[in-house]
Amino acid sequence: MVNNLPWLTVLWAVPMVGALVIVLLPATARHLAKYAAVAVSLVVLAISIVVAVGFSPAGDRYQFVESHTWIPSFGTGYILGIDGIALALVMLTAVLVPLLLIAGWNDAGDSGRSTHTYVALTLAVEAMVLISLVALDVLLFFVFFEAMLIPLYFLIGGFGRADQSAEATASRSRAALKFLLYNLFGGLIMLAAVIALYVVTAQVGIAGGASGTFDFRAIVAAVASHQLAVNPAVLNAMFLGFMFAFAVKAPLWPFHTWLPGAAVEATPATAVLMMAVVDKVGTFGMIRYCLQLFPDAATYFRPFIITLATIAIIYGAIVAIGQIDVMRLIAYTSISHFGFIVVGIFVMTSQGQSGSTLYMVNHGISTAALFLIAGFLVSRRGSRVIADFGGVQKVAPVLAGTFLVAGMATLALPGLAPFISEFLVLMGTFTRYPVFAVLAATALVLSSVYVLWLYQRIMTGPLTDGSEKVHDLLPRDIAVVAPLIALLIVLGVYPKLALDVINPAVTDTLTTIGAHDPAPSAPQTAEGAHP
Repeated sequence: MVNNLPWLTVLWAVPMVGALVIVLLPATARHLAKYAAVAVSLVVLAISIVVAVGFSPAGDRYQFVESHTWIPSFGTGYILGIDGIALALVMLTAVLVPLLLIAGWNDAGDSGRSTHTYVALTLAVEAMVLISLVALDVLLFFVFFEAMLIPLYFLIGGFGRADQSAEATASRSRAALKFLLYNLFGGLIMLAAVIALYVVTAQVGIAGGASGTFDFRAIVAAVASHQLAVNPAVLNAMFLGFMFAFAVKAPLWPFHTWLPGAAVEATPATAVLMMAVVDKVGTFGMIRYCLQLFPDAATYFRPFIITLATIAIIYGAIVAIGQIDVMRLIAYTSISHFGFIVVGIFVMTSQGQSGSTLYMVNHGISTAALFLIAGFLVSRRGSRVIADFGGVQKVAPVLAGTFLVAGMATLALPGLAPFISEFLVLMGTFTRYPVFAVLAATALVLSSVYVLWLYQRIMTGPLTDGSEKVHDLLPRDIAVVAPLIALLIVLGVYPKLALDVINPAVTDTLTTIGAHDPAPSAPQTAEGAHP
């Protein structure tokens, strides 16, 4: 019965309709707009739970499928479906957005900016992320992959950090514009690849007629059956078009330069929305589109991409150590973590890809916890400069304790969620590229440096002037932080909860692209038998 209802349409339509309704509320109804936005996001969470309960990991690869005609002349349809990888990210999105709305309760309105617009833009981003995750039509995915940039641009530029000085306003505008231009340029390159893909499908007759198709499942089936017989150079070019857009969105070094500025200039809630939710669409796109549409090209470029990702892992960690701004430091740690995710995707092993998908979820939770707690800290102290802090644990022990737990999760402490995902990525990498695995593992030491040194400078030692006004977490703050800490612990001690859903989808992906785990090697005796 559950599968007969259009749950995936309802999933993304509820926040979109909710955003439109909230915009139409009277301008004086600021509190009503906030409560309505949280209520809508909780409804989305409830729908995602229904989908998760109705999803069978042992069932069909894509479930809750909806297929309707959209633009027949273009061979594109309104086709939705969800697999285990998409489900994990849908749940991440649905869990985080209500917490971000509560965390950003005072981010608008009190400074004269429209509360209605702020919460509506947040819900609009959620809707566009959700439909991107469940879309099974390439053009449908592309439309919302690009459209989500617009509300996020206004959230960064129009609803950034509270400083309303001319200099701060100009800085926000530059960061928002850089974010938009980088991602629009990536999308423009991808659009050329999307058009080329349509032309290629028309040439080989996948749709059974003169026109091409954007049906993802039909194209993947044609690729798997070698029906998409096209010049490898063309396929390589299309792969690079998709990969470039996803690398910018993720972001992957050296396309990362827009991220630190955007994360610092945005409010903490918007920065988390960007890094923990929106950017995951980029790494998700690598698994779904880059690997499955262009498996041979992905294999060809695999060493190059893994090299870039390994550089990102080390670079992000080293640059984070040298930061003097606490928010910028956390932003650079995300660049390092995205490197781990990309490595796990492109080593094309079951452990690597399972770890990578789980890493997306765990990074979203740990980054949300650390960035939001740091945001509470900065708003109380009125400064982002690390040197301005000291001895905060004396006046805000709960804040200091939760900051430490979130920091330990960021450095992948055993028992907390990121550990098992990072461990799986390194194991999966070592079986195919041991040198890259060893290089990536150096980030474990570097992350310990930036997290523990950051905690020492901010939380320990004598209480510095100005830090005495940092008060402890309020009940509303605890309502945001407690679920995140609980998830870090639950997924840290029982990752099977997520892996049981993720693993079958990873197996299907590797089977589709014809990838296999490297055979284990063992020393042989003179007779050829194992000793």
